[in-house]
Amino acid sequence: MSKFTEEEKVEFVKIYLNGDEGLKPVSNMVGVDHSVLLNWIKQYQHHGDEAFKKRCTNYTVEYKLDVLNYMNENGTSIRETAAIFNIPTHSTILTWKKQLEDIGIDALKSKKKGRPFMKNENVKQAIKNNTPAEGSVEALQAELERLRMENAYLKKLNALVQNKEKSPNKTKLK
Repeated sequence: MSKFTEEEKVEFVKIYLNGDEGLKPVSNMVGVDHSVLLNWIKQYQHHGDEAFKKRCTNYTVEYKLDVLNYMNENGTSIRETAAIFNIPTHSTILTWKKQLEDIGIDALKSKKKGRPFMKNENVKQAIKNNTPAEGSVEALQAELERLRMENAYLKKLNALVQNKEKSPNKTKLK
C-alpha cells in the first residue's frame, strides 16, 4: 500500500460521502482495502479536515488507559475508538489492550528506542581493568612483547634501507 497525502485522503473520503460511488468501488479506485477507506471515513467524520494531520505518536500511560477505559465503558469497537481518539491505526489500541491484559500497566510505559549510549567512564574503566599493575608479571611480559615487536620492526626497516642503497636500478636525474 502506498502512502497518501492528507489532501488525497480527504478527496477520497469526500468522493464516498457524496454518494456517487460505493465503498468498494472507491477503495478499488484508490488501491486500498475497503477497511482502510472505512477507517479514513470514520476519522474524517469525527475530526473533519484535521483527521489526517501528522501527529505525535508518543502516548502517555494515562492517555492509553483513558482510551482503553473509554472503549470498555462505551462498548465501542477498536476501529471506532481509534477513529474517535484520532489514532492512525486500530492495531495500536489492540496492542495496548493485549499488553495491559498480559503484563499490566507497566507494559504501557514508553520505552527508549535504539541502542543505549556508551558512557566514557565505562570505556576508561575497561581500559584500566585490562591494563595490569606496573611491576607485575603481566605488565613486564606485555612490555617485553612490545619491545620485541619494536625491535623486529626496526630490523625490517633497516634491511629495506640497505636494499634500496644496493639496488642498481636507481633512477638518475638529468
